[in-house]
Amino acid sequence: MTTPGQQRDRTGGWRSRDILRTVAIVAGVYIALQLLWVGRSVVLLTFLGILFGLALTSGVNWLERRRVPRGLGAILIVLAFLGALVGIGAATAPSITKQVQELRTQLPEAIGKIQRWVQERQQGVTEVLEKVAPAGTQPGATQQDRGEQTGKPERTPQDNQGGRQGGERQQQETPQAGPSLGQGLAEQIGGVGRHLFGFFSSTVAVLAGLILILFVAIFVAIDASTYHAGLMHLFPHRIRPRAGEVLSATATMLRRWLFTQFIAMLLVGALTAVVLLLLDVKAALALGIIAGLLEFVPIAGPIIAAVPGIAMGFLDGPEKAIYVTLAYIGIQQVEANLVTPLLMKRGLEIPPVLTVTAQGVMSLVFGFIGLLVAVPMLAATIVPIKMLYVQDVVGDEVNLPGQSNDSSGSSEES
Repeated sequence: MTTPGQQRDRTGGWRSRDILRTVAIVAGVYIALQLLWVGRSVVLLTFLGILFGLALTSGVNWLERRRVPRGLGAILIVLAFLGALVGIGAATAPSITKQVQELRTQLPEAIGKIQRWVQERQQGVTEVLEKVAPAGTQPGATQQDRGEQTGKPERTPQDNQGGRQGGERQQQETPQAGPSLGQGLAEQIGGVGRHLFGFFSSTVAVLAGLILILFVAIFVAIDASTYHAGLMHLFPHRIRPRAGEVLSATATMLRRWLFTQFIAMLLVGALTAVVLLLLDVKAALALGIIAGLLEFVPIAGPIIAAVPGIAMGFLDGPEKAIYVTLAYIGIQQVEANLVTPLLMKRGLEIPPVLTVTAQGVMSLVFGFIGLLVAVPMLAATIVPIKMLYVQDVVGDEVNLPGQSNDSSGSSEES
């Protein structure tokens, strides 16, 4: 025998309180997503600040063991880093400024030369095809018969003279096609630049972003334990130990990835400048700096950095452009197969397809900042997936930074 309350629970369905709670949750999630979208640049810059703060924490911890207060240690490290940048910039500024100006003036000429080279090869292919086409006609056929076979009337001397005049006019118009094509290419590149670098459209925005990243990094390095403890309060007590392991492994992964990127940036920039100097490529130092800076963006960055270098090599001929291309490929092979494995060791291996997809989606949605943070955010997402799903649910062994084989084995047994 059922009571009236049980009967009401069985047949009543959703109550008004449940409906209001559901509506409030949906509205709250929607408002939160809207706020995140409005402040997406600030959120991504904050993530970059946390990323640099994790790297800064290692140096602060080292100074703290030598009885240097954390706040003073963080400020000293930042000032030393900025001082090194200013010193290097002051020492190389005249040469860099001259080469950057040379790069800006010579790059359009290089692009135009590439266009003319491609047009000449296309014209050569067309002439070969035109010579091969009459091969199907009979050897004894007259000129009029060939015209009937090809479906074209016989050309008279007047037509030939008109054709020569038309060819001369076409040759006169050809030099004018280069700048128009180059102008169109420049407009396309400018459109891509406006899309990718939309946030950095003003000096104020650049300074504000750098200041935000700097202060977030300093605050994270000074008192990282406070933020770690705050995140722990979001998890129930029974899963806090495992959550702490996941956060520690993620932080170690991001710190090691950033350290590897810095070393790779210095190495790639130096090697590129030296190799281009040996190949006698113009603006070699400026091209090396570009290659080093863009090395921070895996896969996409080196490809973008190689384009101006190859174009500048084309100024001296196609052969040098090929040598420059091989140089860029060789430098990337050294970085990918020697430097990164030595520095990362038991680091997180991300499939290239997944990396390219994440970079494409993040750059389309968030612009250049999304391209910068795509790989570290992907790494920060994959580490919890590997630990909480692949390791805990599936039961497969995974090697991640911050984990030893013993700890992973004990976690699997528990």
